[in-house]
Amino acid sequence: MHGNLNEIDIRSILQLIELGQRTGQLFVEARSCHNSNKLSVDEVIRQRSWSECKQQSWYVFFLNGQIIYCQHSDSSLTRIADYLRHYRVQARLDKVQLAYLETLNAPEYNYLWTLLERNIIQPKVAQTIIHGLVHETLFDLLSLHLGSFIFDLGLAFAPQLTTLEIAPLVSKIIKQVQQWKLFYPHIQSPDQFPVLADITELRSSLPAATVNKLQQWVDGKTSLRQLARYLNRDVLTVAKAIYPYVQQGCIHLVYSSTCRDRQIQQRKQELLNPKARIVCIDDTAMICETVESILKPQGYEAIAFTNPLEAISRVFQIKPNLILCDITMPELDGYEICAMLRHSTAFRLVPIIMLTSKNAFIDRVRARMVGATDYLTKPFTGTELLMLIEKYLNYSVVSGHNLNFTYKGKG
Repeated sequence: MHGNLNEIDIRSILQLIELGQRTGQLFVEARSCHNSNKLSVDEVIRQRSWSECKQQSWYVFFLNGQIIYCQHSDSSLTRIADYLRHYRVQARLDKVQLAYLETLNAPEYNYLWTLLERNIIQPKVAQTIIHGLVHETLFDLLSLHLGSFIFDLGLAFAPQLTTLEIAPLVSKIIKQVQQWKLFYPHIQSPDQFPVLADITELRSSLPAATVNKLQQWVDGKTSLRQLARYLNRDVLTVAKAIYPYVQQGCIHLVYSSTCRDRQIQQRKQELLNPKARIVCIDDTAMICETVESILKPQGYEAIAFTNPLEAISRVFQIKPNLILCDITMPELDGYEICAMLRHSTAFRLVPIIMLTSKNAFIDRVRARMVGATDYLTKPFTGTELLMLIEKYLNYSVVSGHNLNFTYKGKG
């Protein structure tokens, strides 16, 4: 099941998964623009460059039609740290352990499970934190009107820390999303940072206890969403509490300048290094050398492996934008490599092009079945290789998602 959110909304997708008692994962991708909650796509494009909008993605994991976990694609372990602050959990993991967890597909989930195993937190606390993560992720998803999605049937996380019924949860959050819109334009995003206005003026107009309370939480360094985690409340409750002060001008809401600077720096880096990183996996050294000789003069960073086992161990560190993979190899063939990578959320949407000396229909079908994006028959020319690479990398930039949505073919 896959498509666009302008054709079917998140609520309907969740209902279908619940009714079908499906087990698997839902991937949603969308662009988020500040101040664009109430704007159409055309209005967003007229008012700002589309490149100023941030690309975001989310994963929702299901077991028999119930939600077991939600994750933001670029979420680190800071969300868990925010929740642990509320529970005053002191004993945590060291830097090496945390760095290892962040390399896994679901770092937050594994972090919680590790804390449970070491008796640092109790099962009830872990379940409450999972509920909070699911709630805030669904709040974002149910606010979306544009984007794309794909649902893959698959195995569930094991062990499960908790499960949540979809219907009552979605019904509750839909009401919160509707109430949230009433705060617009004073409050626009849970990721805004409240900042106090002139303290002297506040002290003359508000009770000292209120000012002290505001000073404690409204420091310009803590977002509304973080406040909600610290206080163990939903973000709507926090927004309701500060809304009167925002209306009066006692509190201003801003977007993090640090975050904005980081985005600008990242954009500059992309402009300086526009070409992508490409990995080639082929047990024939001559093919690897040929691919490198074609790609490097064009500005691509080409990394080749003749050992498929070494390639699998290194590819997660390299994080390529596209993978070229031979089908017939000893120890591990291309079909197995492709299937293994597609089971990782990190490579869910990375274009994987199979290199084959065969041109049989059954080979192409099998390649698509394991999640390959396309195939290239050997021997190939430099023009053929470059055209195929540009096709998928350019498509990814323009549309915001990978052609894998089309080629999956799963219902």
